[in-house]
Amino acid sequence: MKERQIERKIQLPAEGPPGLEIVLKCDSAGSVEAVGAALTRIAVPGGNVSIVRSGIGAVSKSDIFLAGTAGRLVVGFQVGVTPGLDKLLRDNGVQVRLYELIYRLSEDLRTIAESIASSPAEEEVIGSGAVIALFKGARKGIIIGCEVKEGHFAVGQRFRLISAMGPSYSGAIESMHIEEKAVQKAVRGQKVGISIRNFGKARVGDIVESFKAVRNKGRWQPKAGVIRVP
Repeated sequence: MKERQIERKIQLPAEGPPGLEIVLKCDSAGSVEAVGAALTRIAVPGGNVSIVRSGIGAVSKSDIFLAGTAGRLVVGFQVGVTPGLDKLLRDNGVQVRLYELIYRLSEDLRTIAESIASSPAEEEVIGSGAVIALFKGARKGIIIGCEVKEGHFAVGQRFRLISAMGPSYSGAIESMHIEEKAVQKAVRGQKVGISIRNFGKARVGDIVESFKAVRNKGRWQPKAGVIRVP
């Protein structure tokens, strides 16, 4: 059967970041709709299922490449796999799961989504630096003069101050200045002033970190290859 992509998108619950991203291949447009409807009933906070692309026909090379950049999972319903893709699956760390029954497909994806949601999000440090000066700021706050040691700081990022006693402040970077000029980003080696409202307990020598929460997709490690589920 010649591969054909479904142009219309299937809307699935979007409560926070998607926990499991899949590429979906089915034998017909009706099956795509039926499987999509079944997946809307998988309500796992922090582990939602998101279809990044759906299509009709056998699982192909383009499906594997796309899954390799998303959730590393291709779900096939009443379809097969184009021959000769074993090495491509291994190279991209992609698993193909083939189903004949919708209820088995739904049960499996719910189990995977729950395993992804079972562990909390982790933090990724984007930039770090040290407080080298302190200045009086507005609204009972201060301006910390900070030298960026690693990575970068940017307006809108979360950041925290860490003293000898541990973290003492956490908030978002609302504004930054380099030599009285407002900037959106400061990189390694630059000295930047960061305003902090309603806080005045920073000390020279404190550590500054900018960070973001990231979902640990490593919680579910698919084994590359093809699995046919009876």
